[in-house]
Amino acid sequence: MSELKTAEPQNAPLMGKSELHEHPVDFNNYLRRCVYVFVAVVCAVSLMLVASYLPHFDWPAKVALILVVACTNAFVVAGFLMHLISEKKMIYTLLAFTAFFFAGLIGLTVWAMQDFPAGTVTH
Repeated sequence: MSELKTAEPQNAPLMGKSELHEHPVDFNNYLRRCVYVFVAVVCAVSLMLVASYLPHFDWPAKVALILVVACTNAFVVAGFLMHLISEKKMIYTLLAFTAFFFAGLIGLTVWAMQDFPAGTVTH
């Protein structure tokens, strides 16, 4: 039971200097960043809702605007909360491949929307 009450790592004597203080984190700076990201997410969601009710745009333009805002929102969350902005080249390479193949799949889907097999009835 006494093992559960300790807050120090089990191998603390083997480490010498505590590894907990090698990368000091300014909590106030981190909290400020989280608040900024939260405000940005709330603004992005509000902008998406407003874009869906715009009277002078047709539906494809509204969807395109909402998707642009959603992608920007995802970049803000992934970049700042998940710390992907400060990651290594490998992470960026994987993200670039993911974006490339996702765009390819979307392109193939749009390209094949009117491609029906021979002999099928379309309405």
